[in-house]
Amino acid sequence: MPKITIADLSKIRERTLRTNTLREGAGRVKITVHMGTCGIAAGARDIMSAVLHEVESRNLNDILVTNSGCAGLCSKEPMITVEVKNEPAPVKYILMTPEKIKKVFDSHIIKGQILKEFALAAGSETTA
Repeated sequence: MPKITIADLSKIRERTLRTNTLREGAGRVKITVHMGTCGIAAGARDIMSAVLHEVESRNLNDILVTNSGCAGLCSKEPMITVEVKNEPAPVKYILMTPEKIKKVFDSHIIKGQILKEFALAAGSETTA
């Protein structure tokens, strides 16, 4: 097994700090990936990876990425919730795929336009 160098440790540290900033920082948008058992079984880990990839590849520093447990809608997993600062209600997106994540970023995160075809609800009980 090769030895880890100081440069390797620095790269690991930078990557970890970036990930922690995404998960703990404050920002314009908060994206929650629902990662209960049902969500993970439906592919939530791939969705989390896709969200983090979009944030990093687009160099978005004002996005908070977090996770939660089950949202209670197992048949609609994997799901994300998008909360945009100064918008009245969060939006729950259902049956997510990495391709749909790109579309959510292009439309909702970047342009502020909710993607109704992927949205289950805005707020807690109203439809988008």
